[in-house]
Amino acid sequence: MKYSTIIFDFDYTLADATDGIVSSFNHAFSGLEIPGCDSESIKRTVGLSLDEAFIQLTGYKDEILINRFKNLFREKADEVMSKNTVLFDDTVNTLQRLKQDGFNTGIVTTKYHYRIIETLDLHSVLDLIDIIVGREDVKVPKPSPEGLLLAIDSLNAQLNDVLYIGDSLVDAKTALAAHVDFAAVTTGTTNEKEFSQYPCIRILKNLSELFNQ
Repeated sequence: MKYSTIIFDFDYTLADATDGIVSSFNHAFSGLEIPGCDSESIKRTVGLSLDEAFIQLTGYKDEILINRFKNLFREKADEVMSKNTVLFDDTVNTLQRLKQDGFNTGIVTTKYHYRIIETLDLHSVLDLIDIIVGREDVKVPKPSPEGLLLAIDSLNAQLNDVLYIGDSLVDAKTALAAHVDFAAVTTGTTNEKEFSQYPCIRILKNLSELFNQ
């Protein structure tokens, strides 16, 4: 690869946190006396900020209600999220190989920074990531390029040396806004046809294909 720095999204790119995410959403909905949502509908919001996900699922835009939702979501997520997050089968091998080959690695996500640290630590792979940028590290979440550019700056990388890998159109838009190359991975809810509307240097079925020429 021509890159020196590989930066990943987290949910459905490196890991599957469906159980924790769905549980946290429906805990919050219950606390607000709002009907719960099915797993597939919730999964399609992964990659959005919690504010945007709540609006997409409920249609409610009231700021006070959204803040109550986020507090209830975090309350449950602190209990269940990290321990119910499973790394994909090829995640550890991919990260190990990148580090062995001298790449800088990072994660830019709408998930909270502390939650990523907790999850990676549970799986004993925290040392394989050089920089993490989470929701609390930026003023504006993806698809704003703020987080990705922050990670790139922290790694002292050049834009043309960076590849961002993600599973959603939010990730594709983020890379486009940051002017860095993007590789899509179809381990989330977005398929190859949907990705084709954005510039992707590769569309991967899984992370292992990153090393295929």
